[in-house]
Amino acid sequence: MTYAIIETGGKQLRVEPGRFYDIERLSVEQDEKVTLDSVLFVQHDDGIAIGQPFVDGATVEGTVLRHLRDRKILVYKMKPKKKTRKKRGHRQEITRLMINSISLNGSVFTSDAAQPNASAAASSDAEVESSAETADEAQ
Repeated sequence: MTYAIIETGGKQLRVEPGRFYDIERLSVEQDEKVTLDSVLFVQHDDGIAIGQPFVDGATVEGTVLRHLRDRKILVYKMKPKKKTRKKRGHRQEITRLMINSISLNGSVFTSDAAQPNASAAASSDAEVESSAETADEAQ
């Protein structure tokens, strides 16, 4: 299993290829690719790479799926016996990021689950075309 620990938005996050994560807002348009260079740790099969603080030659590539706002957090301040109350809310702006690949020194690690699905989709398209050809021949 391949994963990496990256730093973005002042937080550290464990990411895997083929999954999406909600991170703090990035100034990138929707459906654009993003390369994150602040990789702290990479693990692939039995090999690991630990950075001090960052791993040299390691990058994480992803695609911005969409920008949205997180759920509302209420902040309520009150001083007893003083009739002082403040109720405020906050919604964080976040970006949903799909991780495409993790690369380390030129070798690219992608999602194992994404590759069989692509071949299955290609084979199902071929089956549809062949069944359409068979139906045309029958008529």
